[in-house]
Amino acid sequence: MAENEALVVASKIKNYIKEKGDLKCSAKVIDALSDKIRDILDSAIESAVKDKRKTVQDKDI
Repeated sequence: MAENEALVVASKIKNYIKEKGDLKCSAKVIDALSDKIRDILDSAIESAVKDKRKTVQDKDI
């Protein structure tokens, strides 16, 4: 998986923003959101490894 690949479904994000705030969504929002998710997942992975688990769990988030 490429480091800059989107981790979210762009159409779902755009629809959510449109329905919730009647706003449009810049393409950069998808990139920024994917970056935030990568940060969260990296921390969750570290937590699971630290606890000697092979499964990332909700408590790691």
